[in-house]
Amino acid sequence: MAPDDTKHDRRIVGGVDTHKDLHVAAVVDERDRLLGTASFATTRHGYRQMVAWMQSFGRLDRVGVESTGTYGAGLLRHLQSAGIEVLEVTAPDKADRRRRGKNDDFDAEAAAHAAFAGMRVVTPKRRDGMIEALRVLRACRRTAVAARRVALQLIGNTIISAPEELRDTLRKMTRMRLIRTLAAWRPDLTDYRTPLSAHRIALKSLARRYLELHDEVADLDVMIARIVNELAPDLVACNAIGHGTAAQLLITAGDNPERLASEASFAALCGVSPVPASSGKTNRHRLNRGGDRAANSALHIIAIGRLRTEERTKAYVARRLAEGHSKLEAIRCLKRYIAREVFSLIRNRLREINQTQVAA
Repeated sequence: MAPDDTKHDRRIVGGVDTHKDLHVAAVVDERDRLLGTASFATTRHGYRQMVAWMQSFGRLDRVGVESTGTYGAGLLRHLQSAGIEVLEVTAPDKADRRRRGKNDDFDAEAAAHAAFAGMRVVTPKRRDGMIEALRVLRACRRTAVAARRVALQLIGNTIISAPEELRDTLRKMTRMRLIRTLAAWRPDLTDYRTPLSAHRIALKSLARRYLELHDEVADLDVMIARIVNELAPDLVACNAIGHGTAAQLLITAGDNPERLASEASFAALCGVSPVPASSGKTNRHRLNRGGDRAANSALHIIAIGRLRTEERTKAYVARRLAEGHSKLEAIRCLKRYIAREVFSLIRNRLREINQTQVAA
């Protein structure tokens, strides 16, 4: 559908269904009526074309974008740099999808309707600060740790099935002594057809892989620790909060924690806010199983650490147990208080950093 050149002063809202190579955009007017849909390449030139196409219909108020953390990350940065408000569309309208079916034009239109109504949308994280760098490094570290664990498991499985002259000499070694012994082997690479030599070659390869991944994890830990120390020194100074848990909580809050209305919003994002489950004369709350489970895990690690080392926490849990709560319920309450403390520290520190950057 071509743009209407006679109505450039009307207010419009855009919606984008994101993909790897092509984004599909839709525009609705001030009455939520569809004005048009079009497809654009996922390049800087394509992003510029998309913005120009949307603005040809009128004044662009905001744009609803799906998957701003993956396929839509580049578009998000482009729109934010252009000063356009972006809302992340979190989930499709299932009833509408069942009724109308699914294609890219429908999804883009649904994103525009959601952004217009302010339903099923949230303010996305910014992707241009140090916390985004921290997220990338943490993701890389996570995969390196998983690959290192697989390498260690393969070493154990290979030793179990190895010939006796190899197995008997290796089975009683400690982990790192075993790894370094295997990595130092010099097997005959031309004799790979015999089982004994094949086992030696495989064990040496796996051991070297393990050591390379071990060094990679150590290097990433240094980078992550430096970013966390620069972003939130007060956070890692707290009891039972290490660089790993602090990094995860910073990533959950994002470079723009002001998108969260309050510490209650952060608690809900971490999955530690109680959810009402009352009916009739029954008044109760249940466990929140939503939110960022990695952040929930980080809060749980902090809670367990404080329960072991901090007298105030021990007294709080003991009081909860005396009131008839279970230990798990007491820990859930403790995680809620920790979320409040963490959010206050993160928000205040990032405000200081932003003010310093503005002043500079």
